[in-house]
Amino acid sequence: MNIVKKLCVLISILQISVIDTTGQKKIFPGADESTSSKSEYFSWINNTNEGSTEEQTLTNLEFFKWLKDEYGMNLDIYALDAGAIDGKKYIGNMESEKFKRQFPNSFSTIYEMAKLMDIHLGIWGGPDCFGDTPESEKARIDMMVKLCRDFGFELFKFDAVNGKLRPEKQDAFIEMMTRCRQYSPNLILLNHRLELGKGMPYATTFLWEAKETYIDAQMPNEVTAPHHRATALSRGLPPGLNRLTEDHGVCLSSCLDYWDDDLVLQAFNRSLILAPQIYGNPWLLRDDEFPKLARIFNLHEKFKDILINGKVLPEAKYGPYAVSRGDGNTRIITLRNLTWNTQNYDLKLDEEIGLENGKSFEVRQFHPTEKILGRFKYKTELKIEVFPFRSCLLIVSEKIDEPAVSGIDFQVIKNIEGAPVEIQLLGLPGTTSTISLKNYRNYNSVILNDFSNENLLKGKQIDISFPGEKLTQSTIRQVDSGFNAVNLQDVNWEELYETTVFSADNNAMEVRSIQRSGWSTIPAVKKAQDFFFNQAAFVERGVWDKNLFDGNLNTGFWQKRKNNIDVSVNGGCLRLDLGEITYLDNMVIKVGDIFSLEPLPVDEGNWVEVSKDLKTWKNINYLANKEMLIEINDSVRYLRFAEFPQRIIEIEGYCKGKALNRDNWKASNLFAHTSKLKCSKIWETEIILSEIAPGSYLSIALDGKHGVDGAYVTARIDGKLIGSPDRAPSYQSNVWVTPNARRDKNYTYYIPIDKSIKGKKVEVFVMGFDESNQDFEPKVFINTQPNSMEKISLILNKK
Repeated sequence: MNIVKKLCVLISILQISVIDTTGQKKIFPGADESTSSKSEYFSWINNTNEGSTEEQTLTNLEFFKWLKDEYGMNLDIYALDAGAIDGKKYIGNMESEKFKRQFPNSFSTIYEMAKLMDIHLGIWGGPDCFGDTPESEKARIDMMVKLCRDFGFELFKFDAVNGKLRPEKQDAFIEMMTRCRQYSPNLILLNHRLELGKGMPYATTFLWEAKETYIDAQMPNEVTAPHHRATALSRGLPPGLNRLTEDHGVCLSSCLDYWDDDLVLQAFNRSLILAPQIYGNPWLLRDDEFPKLARIFNLHEKFKDILINGKVLPEAKYGPYAVSRGDGNTRIITLRNLTWNTQNYDLKLDEEIGLENGKSFEVRQFHPTEKILGRFKYKTELKIEVFPFRSCLLIVSEKIDEPAVSGIDFQVIKNIEGAPVEIQLLGLPGTTSTISLKNYRNYNSVILNDFSNENLLKGKQIDISFPGEKLTQSTIRQVDSGFNAVNLQDVNWEELYETTVFSADNNAMEVRSIQRSGWSTIPAVKKAQDFFFNQAAFVERGVWDKNLFDGNLNTGFWQKRKNNIDVSVNGGCLRLDLGEITYLDNMVIKVGDIFSLEPLPVDEGNWVEVSKDLKTWKNINYLANKEMLIEINDSVRYLRFAEFPQRIIEIEGYCKGKALNRDNWKASNLFAHTSKLKCSKIWETEIILSEIAPGSYLSIALDGKHGVDGAYVTARIDGKLIGSPDRAPSYQSNVWVTPNARRDKNYTYYIPIDKSIKGKKVEVFVMGFDESNQDFEPKVFINTQPNSMEKISLILNKK
């Protein structure tokens, strides 16, 4: 050990073992309330309890390297979650066959790559893996010390999933943490639901509210809202703004819309010791969302030293859980709106938000868009607009050293040393803005929409216009005038119901995310996406309907049970959608073996129903077997099986002896068959939309109790039925990790729309299937996706 390292170890020991005047040992648990936040990613839901691997981890680190190279985004900690060493219900070690199979180079290769990016590693495990002998206890302690000494680990997450800490092992736990912090004095210990006894002072955090944030698995909506993250946005504040807690970060794996509102609150509102903290699969975001992810991380990195000081603002004036952080010269303020209506809050620039007396302060919004609100004198009060179910990030300061454009909403895409500043100017269709460049003297060229602009470079104002027809109404508004009950005999509820369930799916929520975002064109992102979806643990779970149409008999799609929980609705129903009306001579369904055929008996007759239009169905009989030949001899589009095999590996269609193209075929297997349902009431409203902004969708809110899967929504637009492909909380899925949460009230259904339906009659139908729960109120709102504004590119070359 060289002299520098010896000195570091000595300093670490002194930090950890300072004796106070009462003779008691003071313990520094890796951080205190004044420690600046560390940004973290942890790999839960990217891997499950099987654990990650070296190859998978290196692939993910390449993604974060791309973010750093492209956008200057720094990540402080990359934590390997369950299954790397320890796993659920077992104690691991770095000499085991499992560990060596997953990490053939131990952590050396990962450590070297992480070190190049100034990233420290972390690990998941159990608090008591000491065994029952002195030898096993010493081996465990030595292994954990090795992680810190040889690989620079700076985070341990100890989870009750791996067991409790026995009282007789508390001294061993203390010895382990003390020795580990000799090499990693800033080692953070996350305590997930554990009672550590004498070891409690060595833990850095506790899991606040004992909640995890996997959207629509552990964190579904409790109220109606225009997106899936309303519950995440409604989370409050730790007692006393205690930062030595963990809120489990922001899950980027399922239900991704409005993820940035969630992350803004995690990073700047609570601003805990781990912030920004994300987990899951951030590579499932759209390519155009990565600049915003990096922007949030970079702004937090810039201001993290003053984000430690927080002040709760009066709720009556600033809304729920508003917080101002910073010092007397600069305040970072987070607001939120948890209603369906736009809210205006009065921001006062004085000691109320933590400012000290000064001449004037610039006020700038950094989320949901960036814009200069102006420069104002001390004690000025101004109105801040916050959109429904969104968060808002403001910075108030004497000087804000960030690129900006006056007179318009914008988004900084890139602002890193040695590269041009890239900005997107944002506007609604048909609008014109008069803009000028903030700090124009810092730049030697300005490129606006691919053309040089000398006027902006000279500090002059110019007008820019956005294409499209100007809107006269709010893009967020209620559009119905009330619902009326209709006579059940006048409506074909089965057709309405089938339209919606055929428009939806039962794929894993991560599959829905990649279908929402699309496959990336960025090599590092695409590589991480491919690795996730191609890992054996994902493929072998059979959670993606495309496995039925891929020609691979080693893959399949089947009803997933998790912890013996039946995730289907009333047993489910196998539905096939061929994408268009198609003539088939026959269809072949393959199951591989007799066990997979169950509950169907071999060579017993079964039925499939086929339809062209979801109105008229025809029954076709066939024999159940490992390969089931179904004679169709007709043009069909939709097929449904009330009874079906438990494990299907392939479905094929033939016409004149040739296999049909299956690229557009879809399947679902969890929605109830209509024979298991009884529609007891239908509500209907009619609307005509005179204007529709780009990126619009209808949110049909069912306020009140309707029962679990007790209400469904379908629309008829200009005479054509349109289903609701998405719902919050999410439709049941064949889960990758955790079963979908099930709620009996306050569903919100979503139907995408575009300008093609402008001026046409839209009928919205709400079907009630729970006769004992029909006292709920449907409403229809129009909303727009956050990225739907028109965009103009601005590039600034620095001097």
